[in-house]
Formats: sequence, structure tokens, C-alpha cells
Amino acid sequence: MKKTRSTAIVLAAGQGKRMNSSVRKQYLLIKDKPVLYYSLKAFEESDIDDIVLVVGEGEEAQVQRDILDSYGFCKVRAVICGGRERYHSVAYGIRSISWECDYIFIHDGARPFLDQETIIRAFDGVRQSAACVVGMPVKDTIKIADENGFVESTPNRSRIWQIQTPQVFERQLIAAAYEKLLAGEKKILAEGIVITDDAMVVEYFMNRPVKLVPGSYKNIKITTPEDLKIAEALV
Repeated sequence: MKKTRSTAIVLAAGQGKRMNSSVRKQYLLIKDKPVLYYSLKAFEESDIDDIVLVVGEGEEAQVQRDILDSYGFCKVRAVICGGRERYHSVAYGIRSISWECDYIFIHDGARPFLDQETIIRAFDGVRQSAACVVGMPVKDTIKIADENGFVESTPNRSRIWQIQTPQVFERQLIAAAYEKLLAGEKKILAEGIVITDDAMVVEYFMNRPVKLVPGSYKNIKITTPEDLKIAEALV
């Protein structure tokens, strides 16, 4: 039986403006190691075959030297420059995969606490449904606000999930979805549609259901200085 192959696209091209730091958040240190190190380590130690690392313009050589070579990451097959928006970076990452690949994992490099159990559940999910996202049920009550800042409605909390990464898809499915996104980019921007994650691209352009797979409440994204303090405690 032919072995399936998978590639992880790790996104590390974000500006991280909410960190109020001159250093991009993916390069800030948690216990003497960059935030990005932890995401790469999770995939390095998993059954993922290859990694594409997407970084900011002009950062390729520095990342290769200071992170990949320094820590001995062997699965990173390509280091490429990201785009203006997150979805551009994902699209470029998909296009860069010139090797055999059946499934694509898309993960934010600013989520350092990805564990092996979550990766395994995501693997199982994509094999069953062709498209899955990692997330967790919300703990808090959620309110929908109107344009004046008043409560418009209170959705049923039992059906609301906070979405994380990785988000995992059959290669052909996610590649086709992103090509449609890039081709129709002007139209969706004119309509005020904001692309916030990869599942949305598949939902909108391919009209395909996306399976929800349990992640971990520890799988936080480093966005603000407070998140960095939480990360230090978790490590």
C-alpha cells in the first residue's frame, strides 16, 4: 500500500504589531528559545514528512542560520518569503511544494504549544473528511453586538468553537481553493469579505464541509505581551 506523504506549512511572516516590540513575535524568546522553534520542533518530531517555512522578506538567510541550522531542523525543505496578507503567504507556501504530497498542514508559527496528540488527531481527521481544523469549544458566553455596541443576540455556547491551527487539507482541495481565492481576490475585497483562516477559503470557494478536531486549550497564539507571559509559565 502506498504511503501517504504530508507537508506542514509553518507561517512566520507576520508583523506582530500588537506585541509592541521591535522584534517580530515569532523570534521572541520563551525560555531562551525563539517562539518559532517550538512549532518547528513539534513537526520535526511528528510523522510529517516535510516542512515549508514562510518568513518575512529578507529574513530567509537569518532564519536558516539562527534557527534551522542552530537547532538542527532537518525536515524544513524550503524557506520562502511571505506575502502582504496571511492568505498570500499560505498560497505561496502551497505553490512552493514541488514534491509528492497528499496532505497539507497549515500552522501559525506563533502557536508554540502544538503537541503530538493534536497532530495525530488532525491526521485522522483529514483522512476521514479531506478537510479539518483544530479547535476547542469556547468556555465563555459569547455575545453578538449590533452596530451601536448593544447585545444583538446570544448564540448557543455548546455549538461555538475557538479555532486554532494546524488546519489540514487534501493537497488538491486546498490548492484549488487558494487559486480561486487569488483569482477572485478583488471581488471578495470589494464585498468586504475578510479571510481569517484556511477553512474559510475551503468553505467559501469549494463549498466543502470542514471537520472540527479537538486541539488543546494550551495551543495558544502569541499575540500580545500578556500571551508571552502565559507562554513562559506553560513552558
